Amino acid sequence: MLNDKYRIFMSGTDIRGIASEGVEGEPVNLTDEIVAQMADGFILWASDKLKKPSNELTVSVGRDCRISGERIANTVIKRLAKAGAKVYDCGLASTPSMFMTTVDLSCDAAVQITASHHPFNRNGLKFFTRGGGLDHEDIEAILLHAQNGDKPEAYTGGVVSPINYMENYSAHLRELIKREVNAEDYDHPLKGFHIVVDAGNGAGGFYASKVLDPLGADTSGSRYLEPDGMFPNHVPNPENAQAMQSICEAVLESKADLGVIFDTDVDRGGAVDRFGKEINRNRLVALASVLALENNPGGTIVTDSITSTGLNTFIEQHLHGKHYRYRRGYKNVINKAIELKSQGIAAPLAIETSGHAAMEENYYLDDGAYLCTKIIIKNAQLSRRGESLESLLADLREPKEEKEIRIKITDKDFKATGQRVIDALEKFAESQQDWHIAPDNREGIRVSFDKDGGDGWFLLRLSVHDPILPLNIESDSEGGVGIIEEKVMGFLKTQDGLAL
Repeated sequence: MLNDKYRIFMSGTDIRGIASEGVEGEPVNLTDEIVAQMADGFILWASDKLKKPSNELTVSVGRDCRISGERIANTVIKRLAKAGAKVYDCGLASTPSMFMTTVDLSCDAAVQITASHHPFNRNGLKFFTRGGGLDHEDIEAILLHAQNGDKPEAYTGGVVSPINYMENYSAHLRELIKREVNAEDYDHPLKGFHIVVDAGNGAGGFYASKVLDPLGADTSGSRYLEPDGMFPNHVPNPENAQAMQSICEAVLESKADLGVIFDTDVDRGGAVDRFGKEINRNRLVALASVLALENNPGGTIVTDSITSTGLNTFIEQHLHGKHYRYRRGYKNVINKAIELKSQGIAAPLAIETSGHAAMEENYYLDDGAYLCTKIIIKNAQLSRRGESLESLLADLREPKEEKEIRIKITDKDFKATGQRVIDALEKFAESQQDWHIAPDNREGIRVSFDKDGGDGWFLLRLSVHDPILPLNIESDSEGGVGIIEEKVMGFLKTQDGLAL
């Protein structure tokens, strides 16, 4: 079992920690020594999992642009080489590209140094094999090796080879656009299109210079393409209001046809239409569902639990697909889609409202650049017919109001307290005539109300990692969120262990 020192590094299916000074009260814990232990733990895990001695492993290592990234990557590379592995040093790279090295370069495994959209002082390690990203229990096994001080056998002959794999990855996206758009000018299918990119000073700036520009697109007006690990302009996160305002402004100021935005390591993306309207959250899920179901009629779209009622109607009644609401956590929805596929159920898309979108056609890899590429392809195809991207979402009913409240759990055993509160709320809801518990809910409790009771729904669930009960509320009527909030909070005030 992990002790407190090592348990703190667990972040779902990643390792995360504090890697740089600069934030008061947050001392560095992701030191070179700790990182070396984690790298050793990964080598041991990979050797066991892949049934190969460490000196027969080929592993790629990349990083996002955080100020601690180079230090951590160098430590990992040295430990891999000391264990005799063949190492590809990919330098600055996107997270999805690192998985793709297991496909294109036949790497046994890949390591990405990233902390996604978290602040500059954070960093972490994310791991892949050809089967995809690691699961929670795999990360726990790696950290147990680190905690126990387990070390792989040392070998001579470990080779480190620098490689610019992002060139290969960018070429793959360019070829996809050329093939799918199939324009008269085949090599410049985006000629005449104005597309702006906001990379938030993360690793996504390549998308403008290496993917769009060579295909003839006008990318003038793009923002924050230069990598800067201090993220001086806005948080690189499509869920962040300031970040989305930035790309919306860029589209309107440039009079662009489309805008795309990425998080720090490009495993998430979002878009903005020509009118400066966000294609994000439920709208992004809806658009991705359109793309996924084109060649998979009747397929199942797996989403997280907080997707809207209007989206469910859009998928099932407008697109004639099936909607499978599952638990929050991008790996949860991906694993569920893979599970459904193994049962013979077509599941072409797993997507979380945060922007993690994984398509079956792309190895169920959550790849923001791939999703945005598919959107750009569809935009080009529609434009050729005199149609528009936003017309695809015309039938999506969106809520009038929405709100998220994050309720802190004060008890140390927060999972037990959270589950107790959820169970008590469910029992209470069952006793109320106008509270309708969703029959297809698979996380927390989801309850809907008729028009006179708030005209919407709420979902109360336990956070994947934190001592928090997120409460999501949506309503199709003005003032409805307040009515529903009052009902739920009235009950929660009767429960111990919550900071309301």
